[in-house]
Amino acid sequence: MPTAVQSTGVFAELKNKIETKTARVGIVGLGYVGLPLAVEFAKAGFVVTGIDVQEAKVEGLKLGKSHVQDVPDSEVAKLVAEKKFDATTDFSVVRDLDTINICVPTPLRKTKDPDMSYIVSAVEEIAKHFHPGLLVILESTTYPGTTNELLLPTFEKDGLKPGEDFFLCFSPERVDPGNPVYQTSNTPKVVGGITAACTEMGRLFFSQALQTVVPVSSTRVAEMVKLLENTFRMINIGLVNEMAVMCDGIGINVWEVIDAAATKPFGFMPFYPGPGLGGHCIPIDPFYLSWKTKQSGIEARFIELAGHINGSMPHFVTDKIQKALNEASKPVKGSHVHIAGVAYKRNIDDMRESPALDIILLLRQLGAKVTYTDPYVPTLKLDGVTLDSEDLVSSAVAADCVVIVTDHSSFDYRELLTASNLIVDTRNAMKGFSSPKIVRL
Repeated sequence: MPTAVQSTGVFAELKNKIETKTARVGIVGLGYVGLPLAVEFAKAGFVVTGIDVQEAKVEGLKLGKSHVQDVPDSEVAKLVAEKKFDATTDFSVVRDLDTINICVPTPLRKTKDPDMSYIVSAVEEIAKHFHPGLLVILESTTYPGTTNELLLPTFEKDGLKPGEDFFLCFSPERVDPGNPVYQTSNTPKVVGGITAACTEMGRLFFSQALQTVVPVSSTRVAEMVKLLENTFRMINIGLVNEMAVMCDGIGINVWEVIDAAATKPFGFMPFYPGPGLGGHCIPIDPFYLSWKTKQSGIEARFIELAGHINGSMPHFVTDKIQKALNEASKPVKGSHVHIAGVAYKRNIDDMRESPALDIILLLRQLGAKVTYTDPYVPTLKLDGVTLDSEDLVSSAVAADCVVIVTDHSSFDYRELLTASNLIVDTRNAMKGFSSPKIVRL
């Protein structure tokens, strides 16, 4: 909590603005994290300015057009019309802002070390217009120490002190695209600041628009929270993927095993195998931790092993397709393989790190003709070739094999079974169906 000194002056002024919702809110990066956050604060009564370097994205938002699946056009249009939300590519608006949330990408390089260029670029632009009284919250997933090492020196270089002249926090994004239950507003928000006053200001800010805020003691703790969450999932998915490979080798249905194990009311949490990891978090975030700990001479062996197992799953699936076709007396070379679902998970349009991309490339390398259906991805550009989504049933009739890579709920699996000659099911989408046509992961 703030000290008596901090209860007056800059702290008190910003606190009053936040509590009266007169604080001018800025969001840098209007993607799947930034835009939903901007919408929640605008709906809560704040005037929000979104900043993004992509001009087409900004122009679309000004016209009330959302590019994020979880945010409907109507919601954006309403907030724009009410002058509660606007978007720009011009960072000079920072001069007039009271708070800034940085929600930019943090991808991995091919060498699996973090690419901090988007954060660095955003911070450099903010610094040009930085002023006392500003609350800055980094939300981009990164390694422990980023906020202290990259942001703090830039903002305090003119003698400004965190917790007194400005406020700096880290709060990990916890967005799960397509989740019908947990969105930005009702997912608990962790926040940790450079000082206790920074943490309190961050907690106060988020509590104006989000249901639950969880303050922690430092930015480094908050940064580590996100990595623990996603490393936990990555390693457990790696374990169950390895279990799937082992069960396949000895002729056991891994899905039945998991369902039976999940009846235990304590000491077990079900995870499910699949064709590989995809998305913006699970395949990437744990390697931030692996990279950081290597600098301290600590080897993250679980992360590296799980990464190897999960990364091998597209090859395992491709081998399974090849084996299934061979048993049907149809060599993969020259066969028509149709992919059902190419998004990285069900009922969304996100293609980032999707295992479907690897499977398509591997099948094409083996000489197969590959087509696909995905109601959320109408066009797919891959390795210099453009593919268009096709009708599922007619494609299944024509194909030698259908591979269910993403189990969208809009697919009619009973109709698919009738239409198909052979199905390789990597998601247990055909659970409840019994047919010699079905080959399960």
